[in-house]
Amino acid sequence: MTDTLPLFPLSRSLFPDGRLPLQIFEVRYLDLMRKCHAQQLPFGVVGLQQGKEVQTPGESPTLHAYGCVAHLREFQPVQANFFKVVAQGGLRFRLVDVQPGPLGVWQGQVQYLPADPEVSLPAPYQHLADHLGRYIAEAQRQGVGDQLPFYAPYVLDQCGWVANRYAQSLPISGERQIELLQELDPVRRLEAVAGLT
Repeated sequence: MTDTLPLFPLSRSLFPDGRLPLQIFEVRYLDLMRKCHAQQLPFGVVGLQQGKEVQTPGESPTLHAYGCVAHLREFQPVQANFFKVVAQGGLRFRLVDVQPGPLGVWQGQVQYLPADPEVSLPAPYQHLADHLGRYIAEAQRQGVGDQLPFYAPYVLDQCGWVANRYAQSLPISGERQIELLQELDPVRRLEAVAGLT
């Protein structure tokens, strides 16, 4: 299935069910976030291969071929030209084509990737889920569960969900994140993540 999404290029990747806080101040993205909030529309977070997150006159960014749909969950206009927003990761996608759009917001023709199949966590990687479980419990104990970098439900027994949590949060390069994002096999993604922890 293909679709057209407005794109938000970032140096880091968003993964399904991940939490993405953003500070919006560029005119092109102020308009985009207003529209996404008012019409409940998603946008696409896509990795930057070359270029900067903030628009530079005369420069066109080079984008990675994979990204993730983002759904606005929080929208806070702090000032007329400054918003704080939080988005939740949805389906992953492959970028088929990119065209310039209104106010300099790139428009991507995307092909959605399938959601991860339900695959139970292999026993050798149980320690990764246990660590996540302790992290969640501690955040809830401190009353900051709503600030976790991912959304409930916390499916700690599912291979893809656990792999995605580490893939989004580990201090790895944007290129390595893209490799993990495009991996369709959740077991192989978890194996790769385990090798990075």
